[in-house]
Amino acid sequence: MSVFTIILIVFVAFLAGMEGVLDQWQFHQPLVACTLIGLVSGYLEAGIILGGTLQMMALGWANVGAAVAPDAALASVASAILMVIALNSNADQGQAISTAIAVAVPLSVAGLFLTMIVRTIAIPIVHIMDGAAARADYTALDVWSIIAICLQGIRIAIPAAALCFIPSDAVMGALNMMPAWLNEGMT
Repeated sequence: MSVFTIILIVFVAFLAGMEGVLDQWQFHQPLVACTLIGLVSGYLEAGIILGGTLQMMALGWANVGAAVAPDAALASVASAILMVIALNSNADQGQAISTAIAVAVPLSVAGLFLTMIVRTIAIPIVHIMDGAAARADYTALDVWSIIAICLQGIRIAIPAAALCFIPSDAVMGALNMMPAWLNEGMT
């Protein structure tokens, strides 16, 4: 992948991470995130197919009470990047999409761990914002709210960047080690 493509993928990942809490433009939804990554990487059709399939899975994911739903943003972005890596390695489009679908659910669960870390980091930010509100320092409130939202974007952007820089041979080797029953069962 070119450096420009990686920058665009990381930017899409950052937006998807922020949208995981904002919900304004729905960049975190699989159909949108996978399509955008497919667009910037030159695999638009495959991105749409992957995003549509993952969107059907994500329709059942919802935060209910204290239960936190699997992380659709990380699942979408990471599986789309793995699909692009596979397609860049001249893999069959169907196989690349199937493999990306198979790893989406474990990636979404791993994303919960990153969400927990970011939300734990956000606790002191809330206390800082309380102090700024008590002082009527609206500029500080704005700055700290932007920092908190950017942490959500970084939560997805860092793993996305790491995936882009891992050699494709290593990624393909790890994906090929998946047992056939898992790959076929998840698709």
